Amino acid sequence: METAETGSGDAPRLAASRVFVLAQGGEPLMPCHPARARELLDSGRAVVVRRAPFTIRLKHRTRAGSAVGGVQLRLDPGSKATGIAITDEHHRVGPEGRTAVARRGLITIELRHRGQKIRGGMMRRAAYRRRRRSANLRYRAPRHDNRTRPDGWLPPSVRHRVDSTMSVVMRLCRYAPVREIHVEQVAFDTAAFAGAIPSGAPESTASTHGGCEIREFLLAKWKGSCAYCDATGVPLDIEHVRPRSRGGSDRVSNLVLACVPCNQAKGTAPIEEFLSDQPARLERVIIQLRRPLQDVAAMNATRLQLVKELAGQGMPVHAWSGLQRPRGKVHHGYSTGDLVAAVVPRGKWAGSWVGRIAVRTSGQHRITTLTSRFDVSHRNLRLLQRADGYTYGFAAEIRLSERQGPAYSGHTLKGGDPGNV
Repeated sequence: METAETGSGDAPRLAASRVFVLAQGGEPLMPCHPARARELLDSGRAVVVRRAPFTIRLKHRTRAGSAVGGVQLRLDPGSKATGIAITDEHHRVGPEGRTAVARRGLITIELRHRGQKIRGGMMRRAAYRRRRRSANLRYRAPRHDNRTRPDGWLPPSVRHRVDSTMSVVMRLCRYAPVREIHVEQVAFDTAAFAGAIPSGAPESTASTHGGCEIREFLLAKWKGSCAYCDATGVPLDIEHVRPRSRGGSDRVSNLVLACVPCNQAKGTAPIEEFLSDQPARLERVIIQLRRPLQDVAAMNATRLQLVKELAGQGMPVHAWSGLQRPRGKVHHGYSTGDLVAAVVPRGKWAGSWVGRIAVRTSGQHRITTLTSRFDVSHRNLRLLQRADGYTYGFAAEIRLSERQGPAYSGHTLKGGDPGNV
């Protein structure tokens, strides 16, 4: 694994399982394994061209005499950093004649942006100029505020994100035989964030509203983990910090990601009461909720410009949305969210249980019931109902008058990731 980091400007961190290879004339060839690169260098058939990223050039092989399949360049733009990866794909035919695509990551790069430093420098320069003009040029008439900007103009603190990304992309295209570029393109509607989720809409399925992607924004904001217990790799619900039953709004500043157990444990309790025994976490959650939408605005300003400049490189550019969609994997006949009946013959959890499961490749699926959560073998499960994208629970019926009979428990339906029953 090779890592490298620059000392000035935008700082790219590189992790490579392959070495860039150039032909005799400098044309890019398919990357090779580091062991193969050492063999070529020790035998004198190649020379080192660059140290970071590590690149070698073959002395006696031309591009015409080499088999070059091509690689894909994949971009994940962000406001603080941009992820870049080089991958290759192989088509494999299975035993039933089905063709599968095997994708392998060769090189990954994290390009860290310095927008805040550029913004601070621009503000200092403006202050110096303002002071100089007020001290020496008091007679000078003020400039008009309605000056026009050229088409495609971006502030320097935002423009550098596009320029630095394009600089790395063009450099990688010189070192690797890039055939196509894939870029994640996410649109955030900051105006819709003021009322992110419409009243009455399912919380966990409210991924888009007014062109924005709420779930994608929250995944980036909370780093794909539960805000209350830092759990990752589990279904996450969009949860209201201040419940709507207590006057909470649908603004994005009132939304967090929570796993199903934390979401159910919190219920309609205030966050101060729910995290009363964890003051440090409570303070961290409140600070994170108040974080401004500057990063979202920067993403909106650069996403179209970046795709436009990538298209000018003369190769196919494929843009996709980063919206997280439910996974449909099946292990041992079960999928995550299926309603099952479990009969545990012995041990701590011996007995009969009904609940939702989260599948695992090992066959030890995790079942979540109304009162507990534990692992159970797939051999002890019986399917009751396939997952349909909703969670179900029970709530007491609201009694409208005393003439009505006693209140009974009725079903409540809640959209989103599968959870408890």
